[in-house]
Amino acid sequence: MLKQFRWEVDTKRLKLLACKVLYREISLLTYNCENFIDVTYLQQGFHDTPDILRKLLQEEINRIETGNDMYSCRRREGRDFDAILLGYGLCSNSICGLNSKKYPLVIPRAHDCITLLLGSKELYRQYFDAHSGGVYWYTPGWIECAMPRGRETMEIKRSEYLKQYDEETADYLMLEEHKWLEKYNICAYISWEDLNQEKHIEHTKACAEYLNMKFDQLRGTSSLMKDFIDGNWREEDFLVLEPGRSVQQSFDETTIVAGD
Repeated sequence: MLKQFRWEVDTKRLKLLACKVLYREISLLTYNCENFIDVTYLQQGFHDTPDILRKLLQEEINRIETGNDMYSCRRREGRDFDAILLGYGLCSNSICGLNSKKYPLVIPRAHDCITLLLGSKELYRQYFDAHSGGVYWYTPGWIECAMPRGRETMEIKRSEYLKQYDEETADYLMLEEHKWLEKYNICAYISWEDLNQEKHIEHTKACAEYLNMKFDQLRGTSSLMKDFIDGNWREEDFLVLEPGRSVQQSFDETTIVAGD
């Protein structure tokens, strides 16, 4: 008699909506994850317009619920997603109010992606406080998707100003750009052990030199994000919302709570 084997019995089917700034780290983890992770990435930068990001995420959740999401895999017969994961922190309160009528929503208790990359909100707070908040963060995703401040981005910015203004005005605006950076004192790169990132580190060092800041390299850990996609959702690290409940800011160490 042939032995029957159903690999899905102990495997979760999870939908992950995430910022593209986490693309490399999530790709590394999903490859080795026993769960099925269906990932949709949204363009980096929407946290600057939280109302727009909230609207986009809610629309995507709604499409997943109705089966009209053009990015997700087709539902397998008798097996739907077990939950929707949100690969975001609070991100300027962009996730507040989000809800699903059909699926549990799982969200890390984090203010932004730096907690996810460092692996601990406590480590994030400790480092942030130690440098009086003057930390300019660099990661593979931030360098590739957002191009944080450095010689290249500043030259691009100046060329954009020159298209609109005369040279004197462009130089004045660039001076104002540099004044904005004066509140920062360190360029901190978050590294993960299993990522090939030598070029990213060298780029960050060059940015630090150009901006006249100190360079530091922090060893991040994948533990928090691994638990996220593996389904190890400890209450102290993740909020699991039952269908119909919405995300709300908690204004304490829990970061987010379930609202009506």
